[in-house]
Amino acid sequence: MLTKLLKPLLWLLALCLAIYVCICSYMFAHQRQLIFNGNETRLPANSTNFSLQRADVLLRGWQLHPADGKAQGSVIYFGGNAENIARRQEQLAHSLPHSDIYMLAYRGYGASEGEPTQDLLERDATALFDEVKRLHPQQPITVIGRSLGTGVASAVADLRQPDKLVLVTPFDSILNTVRGMYAWLPVEFLLRDPFDSAEHLRNYHGPILVLRAGLDQVVLPERTDALLQSLNGKAVQVQAFAQANHSSIFRAAGFWSAIEKFVDKHKKEA
Repeated sequence: MLTKLLKPLLWLLALCLAIYVCICSYMFAHQRQLIFNGNETRLPANSTNFSLQRADVLLRGWQLHPADGKAQGSVIYFGGNAENIARRQEQLAHSLPHSDIYMLAYRGYGASEGEPTQDLLERDATALFDEVKRLHPQQPITVIGRSLGTGVASAVADLRQPDKLVLVTPFDSILNTVRGMYAWLPVEFLLRDPFDSAEHLRNYHGPILVLRAGLDQVVLPERTDALLQSLNGKAVQVQAFAQANHSSIFRAAGFWSAIEKFVDKHKKEA
């Protein structure tokens, strides 16, 4: 009797295990489609006015200069995982009228060629920083990252030590973010792009502005809390927008003025 009962239980266990392995395999194979969602951001190359040639691909984006041509500093902006950064041009130019502003679409985003990975995005971002530094050797550089872009910006902060860093809706790491969402999966072994911002920022020594959304449904509050905890002892300012969510934070009263005040203060001190 026991043997008859045990056999179907073993079959059920084997079936559950097979389903679990299939789910893990699917998540591993498709993870970059979830992390890097650039399909909706695609646009013609002639809509851009700036490009950066890498060894294997051409990356395209935008550069914005002050109307009077008298820039006091440079700003580099890195967007989110499904963000069309072209839509930030007017906001950035209006809020930072004294800055040379540079935005480069990630690989597979906008009019840029290639396929994105964490390593490639971080290398591209560092190359962009170096190009901006070459073009404006006497200007202080502020790096702004938003959501996924905070991971990219943190890597640049680690490798190049920009004068200033702004993080909008940041996380401590994508690994911890995904672990919280899929606790039943072995994400430590599946995730190829962990984006460990907390680790990168251990080596950054400049001032940081963190802008967080109180109703953020994408980067949960505990992930931003964990990042801030890791930054304890550093020069960090935090601006919280209690009624904003992950998307609406850009429209929150005081959002752009907080960035402008932070960047302008930095320029005056420089």
